[in-house]
Amino acid sequence: MERSHFTAWEIQDSIGILTIDNPPENYIKAPDFLELPKLIEWTTQESIKGLIIKGKGKHFTAGADISSLVQLGRNPKLLFSKISQGKKILKYVDDIEIPTIASIQGACFGGGLEIALACHIRVCNRNSIFAFPEINHGLIPGLGGTVRLPAKVGFSTSMQMLLSGDIVDAEMALSIGLVDHVVPSHQSFDFSLALMKKMVADRPIRLIKAVVHALNNSKKLSIRKAMEEETKMFCKFAANLPDKI
Repeated sequence: MERSHFTAWEIQDSIGILTIDNPPENYIKAPDFLELPKLIEWTTQESIKGLIIKGKGKHFTAGADISSLVQLGRNPKLLFSKISQGKKILKYVDDIEIPTIASIQGACFGGGLEIALACHIRVCNRNSIFAFPEINHGLIPGLGGTVRLPAKVGFSTSMQMLLSGDIVDAEMALSIGLVDHVVPSHQSFDFSLALMKKMVADRPIRLIKAVVHALNNSKKLSIRKAMEEETKMFCKFAANLPDKI
């Protein structure tokens, strides 16, 4: 197991497991909660076919450590730099060309929810709870929450969540599209690992990356351009098919 700041890294069956490791609440001490070069090094190993992000113990993460954030706020240039770096980390997760799953247990608040939203798929336990409590501290989300949340749950639901700061339970999270799967308590990681294995275990890495790349194109490119890129990739793979399948 390797470590970077408040995270730990390990590999299970070609799947990278990134653990937010600051129990019991797994508070995020700083917006740049891990070293981006280290994350790139970990996830670009040829053997890695997928990434699961989870929290250590009972919670995914209860969000930012407010006392640390107050201290950072007294140095605006440093805070801006760290927020910008934190956004680069989550953009990398968002753009990565292997499937990503946020395996959520317990609290998933603030910056923790922003981490989860950067993943392709979100799995949570029945006892999981979600919120953007920043409004209660005179803040707004700072790591992309106001951008990624509407893409998942819509504009009006996002406004209600962000301005109320209310807690959303697992069933509500599923109904509004905030998460993709709700599983019995203590089973989110096992379910996430099984789901990831189902998607990638017997697939060549170049094919996995092509699928994820094509899906990412649907978010970043015009429909016409995304269609063109899909055609190019399809033809490239078709040209290498064996004579008999």
